[in-house]
Amino acid sequence: MGETLTMKRILVADHSEIANRMFCAGLSKYGFSVSAVSTTEELIHKCTTEEIDMLLLDLYLEQTSQMDQIHYLRELCPEMYLIVMSDEPDISSAVQTMKNGADDFIEKPCDLDTILKKIRELLKNERELKKETKQPADEILPAADRAVQKIEEVVAKVKDYPTTILITGESGTGKTMLAKRIHKTSVRKDRPFVHVNCSAIPAELFVSELFGYEKGAFTGAIRMKPGKFEAAGEGTIFLDEIGLVPFHLQSKLLNVLQERSFERVGGNEPIVMKARVIAATNANLEQCVENGTFRRDLYYRLNVIQLEMPPLRYRRADLKTLTEKFIKRFCESFGKPVPEITADFWKTVNQYNWPGNIRELENAIESAVALCGDQLSADCLPLRVGQVRAEERGEEYPKKEVPHNLKLYLKQQEDAIIQEALDKFNGRKEKAAQYLGISDRTLRYKLSNMGKTGKDNDSEELE
Repeated sequence: MGETLTMKRILVADHSEIANRMFCAGLSKYGFSVSAVSTTEELIHKCTTEEIDMLLLDLYLEQTSQMDQIHYLRELCPEMYLIVMSDEPDISSAVQTMKNGADDFIEKPCDLDTILKKIRELLKNERELKKETKQPADEILPAADRAVQKIEEVVAKVKDYPTTILITGESGTGKTMLAKRIHKTSVRKDRPFVHVNCSAIPAELFVSELFGYEKGAFTGAIRMKPGKFEAAGEGTIFLDEIGLVPFHLQSKLLNVLQERSFERVGGNEPIVMKARVIAATNANLEQCVENGTFRRDLYYRLNVIQLEMPPLRYRRADLKTLTEKFIKRFCESFGKPVPEITADFWKTVNQYNWPGNIRELENAIESAVALCGDQLSADCLPLRVGQVRAEERGEEYPKKEVPHNLKLYLKQQEDAIIQEALDKFNGRKEKAAQYLGISDRTLRYKLSNMGKTGKDNDSEELE
């Protein structure tokens, strides 16, 4: 695997003794403490008598109510990661298990690599959450740039009011960080901050996830579950990627903003919405309204106070401060002393346009710090950064030795080619896709992995 995973106590619960032995043997090689059970009785005993960090659960362990079992296990071990495995590849089963408290769903038969991939993802999310928790409110928002200073001035005036805020800007500009800063500096700082990624919630789960549901609201609803709005309480609910909410569900959000109340699915008692609402998008919502993909009335409800995060290429005054913060953070994370920073490193950082914005800068600095020795030089930066800088000056960039990680090298080359196509057609994705000989959908997927978007057709605004 090439990486060290955090030590975890894993329990495998599968009706197949062969599967149990395979997973126990395989996972133990990677430093996990693994045990296995093959009956529900053994499973409950383990969960009540031992500390379990992660459970790999065969959905059909026994002829019991699987959904009831998931509910019970979640209540029994609320902090435990729960990955459900099933040999019935039914999307409704996956949806139902996630709705009832599972963290992930895997189709059987599954091999060790699939299991390890899921574990990596969960551990990565855990590390990111811890990192965010430790991060000060002003970590990523230096304000030497005048545009950011104006944002700070507005935030200082409205941070304590319940007024809805809409944060716009390109992908990677720090919209989430700004939302957290607003919350952490407000009178609500000791209340919950609930981050909802609207693009990650399946349409069929959207209402129950946001508003919760009552016991008996649908098959498998054996207990009441509060939704995101209720969980936010008197704190802040952050609706990220608001522009990707399906049109037929937007009326639900509009009603909450208008009435300041909602009902759980299957309930008839209104619940007062006390949370402050902050929304964010990298889409041009005005254009979405004109295109008929976003409700006009919802747009006006959200856009009471608008804060537009400028792209990093327009924040040159903040670039050095951001870079230094990232260097310090990753040196601390890796247990390395802060290296000597060379002049060519700063020259390269300053001359690159950073199309992926703060997210791209953060990733580039993490890579550079990991690769550097006593000196942090331009050679430590990702290949694309030096290439673009040289191309802009009309120079031939000196060829680097192909790295041992071929996958990473090819990814860097692909990203550079995609960026070149986008630049050639002024960011228009449709034309760039035609030029590259790939579908619009494929290009959008690759752009999302790069942490950026382009222009749609003849639109004049970046998403």
